[in-house]
Amino acid sequence: MDTVFQAADILLPEKTIDMEKWSVIACDQFTSEPEYWEKVKANVAEHPSTLDMILPEVYLGHDDHEKQLKTIESSMNKYLHEQVFAEYKDAMIYVERTDSSGKVRSGIVGKIDLEQYDYRKKSTSFIRATEATVAERIPARVEIRKNAVVELPHVMLLVDDAGKHVIEPCAFEKESLPLLYDFDLMLGGGHLRGYLLGEKEQERIQKALSFLADAKCFGDKYHVKNRPVLLFAVGDGNHSLAAAKEYYEQLKAAYPDEDLSDHPARYALVEIVNLHSPALQFEAIHRIVTDVDVEDLLSKMSVALHIKKEGKGQTFYTIYKGKKKKCVIDRPTSKLTVGSLQRFLDSYLAQNGGKIDYIHGEDVVESLAKEKNSIGFILPDMGKEELFPTVIHDGALPRKTFSMGHAQDKRYYTECRKIRK
Repeated sequence: MDTVFQAADILLPEKTIDMEKWSVIACDQFTSEPEYWEKVKANVAEHPSTLDMILPEVYLGHDDHEKQLKTIESSMNKYLHEQVFAEYKDAMIYVERTDSSGKVRSGIVGKIDLEQYDYRKKSTSFIRATEATVAERIPARVEIRKNAVVELPHVMLLVDDAGKHVIEPCAFEKESLPLLYDFDLMLGGGHLRGYLLGEKEQERIQKALSFLADAKCFGDKYHVKNRPVLLFAVGDGNHSLAAAKEYYEQLKAAYPDEDLSDHPARYALVEIVNLHSPALQFEAIHRIVTDVDVEDLLSKMSVALHIKKEGKGQTFYTIYKGKKKKCVIDRPTSKLTVGSLQRFLDSYLAQNGGKIDYIHGEDVVESLAKEKNSIGFILPDMGKEELFPTVIHDGALPRKTFSMGHAQDKRYYTECRKIRK
């Protein structure tokens, strides 16, 4: 089990580097706000920065795509050769992220074995995706990774550790640990601290993870028998992790006679976070459906899901013609309300046409639902305790099931790792 999450040779900028300019937010944030990324560019200016080693998704599909990829590759090589980095061998880093609300999210940075990760829906691996992986989103990321000499993680893996034995003890151990960085993140991202974990702390972490990965412990915890253990669920960055997996699989296919068991591309740098962290908030993502015959949709939905107006069961609300109505599903097709609704909507839209969009904020749904031939669906927040059982029983969740906090609170690129020999 110790092979699932391991210590890594972690690269951090030398102490002379301005960390506030070095660390930038995950590339898949603010995708419809190019002005945010222009502010990042202006703030970084000529300073060394992870911005030079990523491709913000807001720029995907631009005409200078090839030039951007070459710039990324050049920056990575430059930073390695100019000794911008200091390398910490066989390291794990305990991180404390103070978010925009003042809450502290704790985690541990290390590497995972991609042999133990499978993003497909019926995966039985130790590490699994939490929502359906969109195959079309992987190639662009693979293209970046195959020419990259280092990786920068914004991947967050969730561990269901209600007893708080894996990560939380680090808060008491940190007083005797070397402080690696301590700085404010740019553009309202909060604050970040990182501590280098020692051998004793790493051994404790592995022991706690081994307990969670024990088959009997797993079966008792989730009331299942003979089910493969799920140790980590991908909270953020699944498509980036899927790209790392895909690139590694391509390497294996290209060099079938070579031993790649120790190749750096077999691994990926991640941060593990406790699902039960008070700083980790799950927020519902609502739906708006447009360009449909709403009365027909409601009629067919009522039949398909056996909708009742009251009673117990999976509950959501519709917003149509300015009225908000309660709907109780009497015949669910998923362990989650959003799963039952999404399966119906996917089927209906495939047969009848129409568009669906995914919305944060009930007030936005109410506004959009005022348009002709439109209807909004307000979904309940997903309880944290539902995540692992749903992935175990249903496989990956429906797309856009939940959001883990606001954009500015997502992971910032800070640590790096070499992925070429």
